[in-house]
Amino acid sequence: MKSIEVKGTARTIAERSSEQARALKAIRKDNGVPCVLYGAGENVHFTVPVEGLRNLIYTPHIYVVDLIIDGKKVNAILKDIQFHPVKDTILHVDFYQIDEAKPIVMEVPVQLEGLAEGVKAGGKLTLQMRKLKVKALYNLIPEKLTVNVAHLGLGKTVKVGELSYENLELLNAKEAVVCAVKLTRAARGAAAAANN
Repeated sequence: MKSIEVKGTARTIAERSSEQARALKAIRKDNGVPCVLYGAGENVHFTVPVEGLRNLIYTPHIYVVDLIIDGKKVNAILKDIQFHPVKDTILHVDFYQIDEAKPIVMEVPVQLEGLAEGVKAGGKLTLQMRKLKVKALYNLIPEKLTVNVAHLGLGKTVKVGELSYENLELLNAKEAVVCAVKLTRAARGAAAAANN
């Protein structure tokens, strides 16, 4: 998995919620994003400039984050992002500190490989799940999960339960459909003509 560096500045949390709300508003007005680092015993609250998060958030890739807060470096993963419901700006980001001995849960992009039999017969290949949730030690998590679809016929699907990857536990529902070859009108017509 690739790594990316994110620099932040520690911030203190106000006792009263009204003061806290004012402080968060000021951070956002200053083009900063309030962030929290979990998993390190006591939660660490810090601020990162919006620009410092762009390459981490607006990408199809997954990263180990080299998080540098006031000069102190920790390895973390992006856990959760809150966006403004109207403006789509980043409101808040949660990071989770990696413990090399403990497995983490992460969503990994799915990449389809091969030309499906059903596509050759006129069907249309659709990807239903762009990411799968996996549990593993962070250094064993791949950048993407490859699913070979060459064997997939018309009207057939690949479900989570049919997939397995070394050193990874898939956490999605086993019956969830990852990809499918759907019948198109042209394929239905060809099938009907073949049967007559």
